[in-house]
Amino acid sequence: MMTPSRSYLLRALHQWILDNDSTPHMVVDATINDVMVPDRFISDGQIVLNISPSAVEGLSLGDEAVEFNARFGGVPMHVYVPILAVMAVYAKESGEGMGFGFEPGIPDPDSPTSSSAADLDKPKAPGTVSSIASRAKRPTLKIVK
Repeated sequence: MMTPSRSYLLRALHQWILDNDSTPHMVVDATINDVMVPDRFISDGQIVLNISPSAVEGLSLGDEAVEFNARFGGVPMHVYVPILAVMAVYAKESGEGMGFGFEPGIPDPDSPTSSSAADLDKPKAPGTVSSIASRAKRPTLKIVK
């Protein structure tokens, strides 16, 4: 059996987005066991993380997990995302990228009751990145007078 391709695709997409002078963002299923992200930025069980060199420190796109240090609201945090929890990678500016679905060789999450675990078993249709990205609520600015 071949090794799972998700980590390889993640690294390639990250580099491709940077090579095109865009900002790589990663959509994470925060309900997967061992995900360490700031809870207050999770929305509907997901979080969107900016993984550009200017936003993170010590980025490691490994075969088992994505790890880095970053500041969230000025508070430093070590982020750990098992590769299974990475749902998509896309360029912030254009929305171009890739969503990840079920892949042979990637184990089922430890929590079988996770609603997103069932979604990972379903193949994703083209255009999934934009639909995943649009479901994840992004921060907005308001003019306060």
